[in-house]
Amino acid sequence: MFECGTCGKEFRAGFQARENHCFSIGHDPPEFECDTCDEYFDDNWDRSEHMRYLGHATYSKHECSICIERFESAEETEEHEVEDHHYCHDCDRTFNNRNNIKQHLNSRTHRGTEMTCPFCRQQFATATGVTHHVERGSCPKAKNITRDALYKVVRSKDPNGRFSKNLIGGTGSTSYEATDNAWNGRAFECYFCHRQFKQLHGLNQHLASHVHQQNLYHCPGRGCSREFTALASIINHWESETCGFMRFEKVQQNFGNIITPGRRLQF
Repeated sequence: MFECGTCGKEFRAGFQARENHCFSIGHDPPEFECDTCDEYFDDNWDRSEHMRYLGHATYSKHECSICIERFESAEETEEHEVEDHHYCHDCDRTFNNRNNIKQHLNSRTHRGTEMTCPFCRQQFATATGVTHHVERGSCPKAKNITRDALYKVVRSKDPNGRFSKNLIGGTGSTSYEATDNAWNGRAFECYFCHRQFKQLHGLNQHLASHVHQQNLYHCPGRGCSREFTALASIINHWESETCGFMRFEKVQQNFGNIITPGRRLQF
C-alpha cells in the first residue's frame, strides 16, 4: 500500500493513485521510499540495504552525482548530468553553461584525435581543427588550398547556396598591410575595428587573418542568420550545436564530403 509522504494518506489502489494524489495537490512521496515496492525508511542507508538485500535496487547504481535522481542506465544518468548540471563525470568538473561542457566533451580530452587531414594525414580532434589547418595554409601537402580556393570547392558542391554565399563578381580575399602610420600615439590601431596592438607585427597578423574579409558562408539553421568569413568558423558553429542545425557527430560524418572534391553535399 503506497502512502503520501506529506499527509500520510494510504492508497490501496496502488502507486499510480498515490502519484495522482501528490501531483494534484502538490504533496510528495516518502523521501526514502524503495524504488520497487511500497516500503519506506528513516534514512537512505536503510533504504539502500533493503533494496540491495531484496534485489530491489533497480536504479540505485545509476544515481546522479549532483542530485538524487536515478535512471535506468548509465547513459541516461550521464545525459542528465550534462544537460541539467553541466557536469562531466569523468573529469569531476562542472561548467558554467551547456555550450562550455559540450566544447569540453568534444575536445581532444574526450575524443582523442579521430579526424584526419585528407592531404597530409595529420590527426585532429574535430572537423574544425582539420579545416583550420588546411584553410590557413598550414598543411604541407595542400599549400595551394587557400581560403578562396576552398570556398570554390565548397561552392561547386553547393550550387544552390544552402550555406555558401553566391558572390557575383567577387574578386576573392583582399590583402591588407599596416605601416608605421597606424601608430596612434599609444599603440598600433586597426583602421577597421580600432583594436589596438603593441607591435606592428601583431596588427599585421590581425589584418592577415579572415576577420575583415567578406563573409563567404551563412548558416542554414532555422532562425539562425549568422554569417562567417571562413569555412572553419561555420563548421565550429555547427559543432557547438548553438542553433541546432546539426549534431556534432553529424558534422564529423559529413566533413569529408565538405572539404574534398566529389559529389554534391547532402545534410
